[in-house]
Amino acid sequence: MNSHSYDVSPIAAFNDNYIWLITRPDSNQCIVVDPGDANVVIAQLAARQLELAAVLVTHHHQDHIGGIAQLRTHAASNKQPFRVYGPKIEAQSVTDIALEQGDVAYIEALDLTLKVLDLPGHTLGHIAFYDQDSLFCGDTLFAGGCGRLFEGSPQQMAQSLQKLADLPGATKVYCAHEYTLSNLDFAQAVEPKNETIAARIAYCQQQRLLNHPTVPSTIEQERATNPFLRTSESAVIASVITRTPAKLAPNSVETFAQLRQWKDNF
Repeated sequence: MNSHSYDVSPIAAFNDNYIWLITRPDSNQCIVVDPGDANVVIAQLAARQLELAAVLVTHHHQDHIGGIAQLRTHAASNKQPFRVYGPKIEAQSVTDIALEQGDVAYIEALDLTLKVLDLPGHTLGHIAFYDQDSLFCGDTLFAGGCGRLFEGSPQQMAQSLQKLADLPGATKVYCAHEYTLSNLDFAQAVEPKNETIAARIAYCQQQRLLNHPTVPSTIEQERATNPFLRTSESAVIASVITRTPAKLAPNSVETFAQLRQWKDNF
């Protein structure tokens, strides 16, 4: 349990990445999550007169860790070193404190404690950071979708997503990309009669017209509209069966695997 509130805001990077900036109202210290681009982070630090206390890394892809070396150089020039918290089995070249499921990341400068989940699937060593309010899930769970399977198996990813689906419904989902509308287009193809998906699409279209992020979402919202968290729903299973041999009666892992393959070619 964290003793006082914190704020989370997005720093846009590249074409569609979000680097998450965690701050406290009463502190000039901050944390960034998955800083693939140092320049946009440094600009925010200067604009808001913040000092970087820690970096959280969910996995080893370059658009999530590529800015860390430059951030270290910038911090050293200002005599403001920080620590990098990351997955135990990957991103070792940038990680100071290696974490796995059951560990916690405690960032003293902000008095912030985040728990760690192992989430193999997108990559084998992918982790997430979470507490009673927030989930920083990198490229495992997206708003309306999930990450591609670059290293892990469908079973691993399905199990990882179930861990996230089991979190409290009000948990805010801070994913790392603005993929929501394309994900929801697919969700609607899977469940064309799901009115909650249609309403979410309308809301997200308006957000993007205003150049606003469509994230964070919530676990409750994902359970209601994200097909990859709905593999036990009859409508989702029926859609999958129409695209596979009639004799196939998918279980949740098979349903997930078919959905992911469908989305990869959507």
